[in-house]
Amino acid sequence: MSVSFKIIKPLLQTGTGKFSRWFSFIGMGTGVLLLLCSIQMFINIQQLLKGKSARKNGYDYIALTKKVTNETMGQPEKNLFAQSDIADLKSKPFIDDMAPLVATDFKLELSGGTILPFKTDLFLESIRPDFLDTLPPDFEWHEGKMEIPIIVSSDFLEVFNVFAPAYGYSQISRETASGIPIVITCYGEGGATQNFSGKIIAFTDRINSTLAPLSFIEWANQKFGGQKATHYSRLYIKTKDANDPALLKYLDQKGYEVNKEKTRFGRAKQVLNGIFGGLGLFGLMVVILAFLLFSFYLRLVIAKSKENLQTLLAIGYSPKWLGQRITMQMLPVYLIIFVVALLITQVLQYCFYHFAMYDHHELTPLISINIVGIALILFLLSFIANYRLVKKMLYRL
Repeated sequence: MSVSFKIIKPLLQTGTGKFSRWFSFIGMGTGVLLLLCSIQMFINIQQLLKGKSARKNGYDYIALTKKVTNETMGQPEKNLFAQSDIADLKSKPFIDDMAPLVATDFKLELSGGTILPFKTDLFLESIRPDFLDTLPPDFEWHEGKMEIPIIVSSDFLEVFNVFAPAYGYSQISRETASGIPIVITCYGEGGATQNFSGKIIAFTDRINSTLAPLSFIEWANQKFGGQKATHYSRLYIKTKDANDPALLKYLDQKGYEVNKEKTRFGRAKQVLNGIFGGLGLFGLMVVILAFLLFSFYLRLVIAKSKENLQTLLAIGYSPKWLGQRITMQMLPVYLIIFVVALLITQVLQYCFYHFAMYDHHELTPLISINIVGIALILFLLSFIANYRLVKKMLYRL
């Protein structure tokens, strides 16, 4: 026959310390709510920023340049990347790969023939093929070949079409641009010149430049510039996350210039993570303080009921059984606290999704399953901790 706790419940003086008890309940509820909401907002931030940067094969590609200041003007060695800079970048764990943009070291001139009667100074650059987002099979060159395949930035064509009417030129499509014969004139030392024909074979959205095969740039630098490139004005890094806080901190420390559009979400992410991390830490501290206050209430109840509890233990009641029954009296209150905190978190998440983010497709109106799991873990930890505290005090009696 099981023993009923109802018979001995009046022997516990639970009426004392009501203020401490209710204050601890309210404090715990507030702390749990702050903690759950902060974690949910942290999850929302990760989901919102996950798809903000264009990625290829799971990687981001970012262009780096050194900041030119009044002090470094006219000092190329301070504005270019040296081999030591490249080695330092390659050694960082948040950078998966790196490649320099190799530029021509001599004068170039481009003309559009009879279709586009204009001439302009030109620059050509090149990069390792695996860093290109568009790589046609005919993007190659060898010595003796007079036609140079070219990949042009999509932005360059857009800029040309914006300003072409003002100069009396016709706007052109990508298909037309690919069919225009281009004459590239290379000027070397001593007035030596050589003409090549160029053909636009593709457009790139990743690199703002006019690109030729690396084999041509290296050969032409030796022939017309007289030297091999060892310093570079631009580098491209390959990383799994352009918004990695460690990467952004490193770039800021080095003073490197980056594409702000690529990394602005990461900088916002750092600020928001800091805010909600602080709120989450505050919520956790409130939960701990509320638990300590509630443990003080339990100690007070046991201290006030010391004589009655000693009598119950003397007549055969087990400390373990009494500890379980005393703790179970708090179970409904704990359950209400955590369920209400979860419900309020769900309501706030729906309001954020619907009214603040206007049903953004990367979010969900439901709270994360992780939030439910965290609430359940906190509930179990609170219950177990109170049970162990009460049992320990009963054994002391």
